[in-house]
Amino acid sequence: MTSDEPVSATQRLRVRKTSSDAVINDCVVGEEPLEIRVETAEGKQQLAITMRTPGADLELAAGFLWSEGLLRDRDDLVAITSCKDVELSPRERENIVVAHVREGAPAIDRVMDRRFTISSACGVCGSTQIDDLRHRGCNDVQPVKLTDEQLAGLPEAMRPRQKIFDKTGGLHAAGLFDPNGKLVVVREDVGRHNAVDKIVGYALMNNLIPLHGYSLAISGRGGYEIIQKAVSSGIGAIVAVSAPTSLAVETAREFNLTLFGFARNGSATKYSPAPVQD
Repeated sequence: MTSDEPVSATQRLRVRKTSSDAVINDCVVGEEPLEIRVETAEGKQQLAITMRTPGADLELAAGFLWSEGLLRDRDDLVAITSCKDVELSPRERENIVVAHVREGAPAIDRVMDRRFTISSACGVCGSTQIDDLRHRGCNDVQPVKLTDEQLAGLPEAMRPRQKIFDKTGGLHAAGLFDPNGKLVVVREDVGRHNAVDKIVGYALMNNLIPLHGYSLAISGRGGYEIIQKAVSSGIGAIVAVSAPTSLAVETAREFNLTLFGFARNGSATKYSPAPVQD
């Protein structure tokens, strides 16, 4: 690709099938670096770089800022825009997002302290312990009113909206469901934590946070980084297609978040709240 070609969520490639030796067209998921910058008194400063699937980039950046505790409230995010630097190529500008935040927002202190590096495999973030979430002011989430059977079926309800996965078979998805179980939005990304940040960013930019009573379905593993993003946004339940981790379960139980794993074909394993002893 040249510097003038636009970034894309998918790419078409010529590949060879080993079974038949035939050369065919194949669609692969796009993966590009996204740089998140913060506007400060000293100009635009780099805060984080993540490998992501292009699309909903403003939501991804906004969700990252919120999930990592870099905004005190919605008003801290004055605006979020794509890069306008005319000295960069169009492609380079598409891979940069600029967050304009209020003076005193934690994002400004953090960018002066250290930068984040985020991989597309799992999140490397500033929050590493349950106490960090309490210190940030995160409270117990409110319970959802959906039944266990309804929650277990959320990934299947999300599946028809995974359009990029249908083309490529190579990325994660997150779906946000309202208190009545209606699917609100689905976001896809090569990184499962990025997909969740896109959901959080969508909610933040539409003034939905805190997401009391809302549920989140995710296509992959329920790791700690996913739980902390949900807790910081007030999401009441997470339903994962794959397994959770021990720290994810501990955090979910600490904040009264309902956590399901292995949600497939309408059934699931419930990890949080902890079962009552017989």
